[in-house]
Amino acid sequence: MANGGQGGKLGSVLQIRSGWGAGRPHAALAGWAAGFLLGITPLVAEVAASATSTATAEAGETGEASESPGNAEPAPGAGEVNHREEGVVLDVEIAHGVDMAAVRVRDAAADAALETARDRATKPTDVETAVRLQIYLDQMLFGPGFLDGKPGKFTTKAVHAYNRSVGRTPDDWTALIEEANEALGETYATAIVPDVAAEWVNPEVPWKYSQQAELKRLSYRSCLEFMAERYHTSGTFLEELNGSAVVRGLGPRSVLKVPNIEPFRIELLEEGRTYPPDDVLSNRYVIIDTKGRNLFIYGPGEAPVLAGGAVVLAEEDHTPQKLLAMFPITPGKVQFIHHGEWAIANCFELPSWRYDPLFLKTGRRSKDKSAVKQLAPGPNLPVGILWSGLTKSGIGIHGTANPRTIGRSLSAGCIRLSNWDAARFPQVVRPGATVEIR
Repeated sequence: MANGGQGGKLGSVLQIRSGWGAGRPHAALAGWAAGFLLGITPLVAEVAASATSTATAEAGETGEASESPGNAEPAPGAGEVNHREEGVVLDVEIAHGVDMAAVRVRDAAADAALETARDRATKPTDVETAVRLQIYLDQMLFGPGFLDGKPGKFTTKAVHAYNRSVGRTPDDWTALIEEANEALGETYATAIVPDVAAEWVNPEVPWKYSQQAELKRLSYRSCLEFMAERYHTSGTFLEELNGSAVVRGLGPRSVLKVPNIEPFRIELLEEGRTYPPDDVLSNRYVIIDTKGRNLFIYGPGEAPVLAGGAVVLAEEDHTPQKLLAMFPITPGKVQFIHHGEWAIANCFELPSWRYDPLFLKTGRRSKDKSAVKQLAPGPNLPVGILWSGLTKSGIGIHGTANPRTIGRSLSAGCIRLSNWDAARFPQVVRPGATVEIR
């Protein structure tokens, strides 16, 4: 990872000083900081025809990160929301052609250097093998992007990261595919669109923020969108699996072929439910690689060493670190990225969103309250289903209304995850954890 190991760079191990929440990572040449604490969970698609929704529909004030950078803000108790006069202003899609053109040139060069000859020779060419591999990586919290049988750059990055985490050569697809096949059952499952989908789908959700502000929930616009996000995939892939006639006619209790992965059940989220600090999860270290477009999560533990790698012993005041998870992200425009070390100040589900165009353009909050729109929670909120604010005011890690933009666009400074990855974020990191943006 950069300056002690940039995310995605070969041959480094992360080590943090004891009391490492305030320390900085250090590089060594013993292979990547690695390992994973959680075992694979059963890959069973839901077949229940209905589920109980615990989400709240009413819009509420959103919490915000601390106004004092570098000082973590205690998370409020479970079920509470930080109510403030000034809600947090988050990011939206940046569509400036010049900015995107520059990023695409940079990313094209980085992506070209990503694949090795072995990658190109051994990555799967058949859809089912690729889907199985993606399912396995996703369940192990090494996000490959969409589960769609197309092993592109994010699948390749996930393969490299996971292989290093277990002490394998990064581009050893063959061993990883064998591991996935041994761990998984069926590749696909038959899912029933649950009755609760009716509470989370509204085909009339408008696209303009001014009109969205009139709604009490920014729902999915179709059952296809609901089911695609539920099974970590795209509507396009579900159409490939089921045919256009099936996906066009989806409704509650419809039957659909889906990737056999543990679903993201949005109905289990609660508006404003907060996640407090945790003795283990708050003692982790997040590195955000804005160039590689990945988020890495490390925790204390011994990292396996790659065969032939140089071994560098940790100093006495260092705690060895191992890689626990990696998710693809959308970072901000270069001028909006807040490089440095911060901490997670708060984390809560189903936030509302304060849309302030002036703030997004200039960084200054608008004094004209009529120009500011408060948008209700929901999966199609621009910040998605979770907000995890940093001690850098107004900046956080959050979900998205459009998973297709992950890794392929720019934001106004925040770090964007797919909603299914955002929902799992507080299961591996909590307020108090250090976040380094590179």
